Amino acid sequence: MAHQSNPFIKQLASSDRKLRTSALASLRQYLSSHHSAPLSQLDLLKLWKALFYCLYMQDKPLHQQRLAQDLADLTDVLLLKSGKNTEEDGGMLLGWFEAFWLTMAREWSGIDGLRMDKYLYLVRCYIRKGFEVCAAQQGWGSEGFLDSYLGVLRRGPLSPRDAKVPDGLRYHVLDIYVDELEKADAQHAAPIEVVLEPVRLLGRETVSKAVRKRVKEALEDERLREREGMEGMGVDGKGEATAGVENGSRGEAAATESGGMGADVDDDNDEFGGFDD
Repeated sequence: MAHQSNPFIKQLASSDRKLRTSALASLRQYLSSHHSAPLSQLDLLKLWKALFYCLYMQDKPLHQQRLAQDLADLTDVLLLKSGKNTEEDGGMLLGWFEAFWLTMAREWSGIDGLRMDKYLYLVRCYIRKGFEVCAAQQGWGSEGFLDSYLGVLRRGPLSPRDAKVPDGLRYHVLDIYVDELEKADAQHAAPIEVVLEPVRLLGRETVSKAVRKRVKEALEDERLREREGMEGMGVDGKGEATAGVENGSRGEAAATESGGMGADVDDDNDEFGGFDD
């Protein structure tokens, strides 16, 4: 990739949609290749800048939504490669998330009002995808990976003091945190106190009253009370109540729909009902 990075990145940010689609398909193929070399953090940052502008150039809401889902699904390719749980593969997966959040923080203030919706949706997709990856790691049982991933959030969008993280990004992540956790963990198997710790830490250490208010609202979500009650009763790693305890409500499962990579959707006559909540 070192020899092809410049033209490859330029193609991802091209004004030609067909060229962007082809470049994105090539990227997926490259990331899935067993022969591909690990990408450095600088490589990942360059790549994510190109992917940011790939979405920036995309018009039409349904195409934007499809592309945002495709960008989130690139994570699944890295997850499959990290199935061996090697330190190198797991580190690249975490580096992928970190590069995403660093890019969002850097570019957030430059997103105009007409384009903000598609990036709000992209962030929503990535919050959910992060939880899905944690669930895929031995059913939330890999505490090392979960702690490392939550560390990425603590250093990124939920950082209490990093001035490079816009409050607008923090607000959005706080607003959708529980929503996306519910979708990714319908069985309520996640260790909820551990998952909420980055949010609680933000509330304790932030100097912004507005951020503290958003943290308070997020932590007062009734769905969290249900989860905390279940955790108090005793729930095993599969999300089932332990012996002698009746199962509580599990919440509603939410299906994550993802279209084919680079599919060409003819939505000129389709009615768009807004991005999914």
